[in-house]
Amino acid sequence: MDQSLPPPVPNVAPELPDAIHRLARASVLVIGDAMLDRYVYGSVRRVSPEAPVPILAEERELAMPGGAGNVVRNLTALGAAAAFISVVGDDQAGSDLTGLIGGQPNVEPWLLVEGGRTTTVKTRYIANGQQLLRADREQVAPIAPHLAERVLRIARDAMAATSITVLSDYRKGVLSGGLSAQLIAAAHQAGRRVIVDPKGSDYAIYAGADVITPNRAELAEAAHMPAETEAEIVAAAQALRERHGFGTVLVTRAEDGMSLIDPAEVQHFPAEAAEVFDVSGAGDTVLATLAAGLAVHLPMAIAARLANIAAGIVVGKVGTAVTHEADLLAAISPRGGALRKIVTRQAAAEQMERWRHRGWRTGFTNGCFDLLHPGHVHLLEQARAACDRLVVGLNSDASVRRLKGLARPIQPEAARAAVLASLASVDLVCIFEEDTPEALLTELRPDVLVKGADYAIEEVVGADLVRRWGGRVMLAELVAGHSTTATVERIRG
Repeated sequence: MDQSLPPPVPNVAPELPDAIHRLARASVLVIGDAMLDRYVYGSVRRVSPEAPVPILAEERELAMPGGAGNVVRNLTALGAAAAFISVVGDDQAGSDLTGLIGGQPNVEPWLLVEGGRTTTVKTRYIANGQQLLRADREQVAPIAPHLAERVLRIARDAMAATSITVLSDYRKGVLSGGLSAQLIAAAHQAGRRVIVDPKGSDYAIYAGADVITPNRAELAEAAHMPAETEAEIVAAAQALRERHGFGTVLVTRAEDGMSLIDPAEVQHFPAEAAEVFDVSGAGDTVLATLAAGLAVHLPMAIAARLANIAAGIVVGKVGTAVTHEADLLAAISPRGGALRKIVTRQAAAEQMERWRHRGWRTGFTNGCFDLLHPGHVHLLEQARAACDRLVVGLNSDASVRRLKGLARPIQPEAARAAVLASLASVDLVCIFEEDTPEALLTELRPDVLVKGADYAIEEVVGADLVRRWGGRVMLAELVAGHSTTATVERIRG
């Protein structure tokens, strides 16, 4: 991993967009407890005759790295490189987790296997956006001494190739038995700062860490002091700094934002979230963003502010989510109004999940929409009337050329998207590169698919997909006398 960076400009804080772009150049070592997060989605239509519990009809399942693995996910989402050291069991979950971690971009994984150990798995069962149950399978025990020695040996080598070290402690056993103290000492010997996401009440095991990131409840427990008001949080953090030699304490305060307490300053950041859907993994997002920022020599206050913005983004998503560079740039962008409706397919899929979480009916239609005319407007109004939120899939310029010929489109995709986004009937616009929207439909999974009545239902691309997951296909009536092709011909004539 190349950790070469231009020297920071002394006493000059970068502008936020530049700071965000720099995160992708970070190289971070993460050590901690990896776990497997499983999400089982389905629907509930009846209660079990055996007991007063709902019956979940399973429809799809999603698995992703959790715990320290989610810190790695967040780093790679920002474009950063990560080395990851952890221990898994010799079971199927451990194998699945190893594959998922290895499949992440820019990751050098060191997942050691301990015979007889149970890999931690958290399974969440979700119906109609509501979590019904979480089932955990885990073994909370220190890793074997010979594995702890291997972790330390691998970490020493990895520290030389990375810019900062993160300890993500979920108290499952990887960082037990004095290993945290040994890793902190090794990092300092290598000239690397250490950030710790701590657990438990004994913070002496993290003594000398450069940064710790407890939440408000963890801070109160460790300091044995109240931590409700800003003044109490500062007092408790200062007490921990003096007691254990910490450099900086960054306290996450949920809906109240974050507090930064270090030798130079105290800052309180208000919460950035517009809506809170799911706080799962928000601490991992803070840890990853802060680490990436410090790895590329951002001032502590700038790195903490970006971490706060990232946390505000991720709690507005459903499930254990991550924050991308584009999310951060959009969050600080003055771009407003209709243009905010133009999103990437990943952002569209996440927004659709949030709408489903609220119980809203989602709709989708697609087309080239070159030279928008009353026929288009009428179709979009019908589509929006059939659902609570409507996403429009827009063919890219390259896709239009393949479908319509080299003389089309008349307007570039940015202009076509902006016009569509200005319509009240349209909630999101997503540009796709393929000739058909089938792949996009698979990602979005709308409840209603709308096309014009000049198609038969059997001819509608994706109709079989939508029906398969319980949605419906709607054919909208057309307004006679309106055609983009005819309009273009008249103009040319």
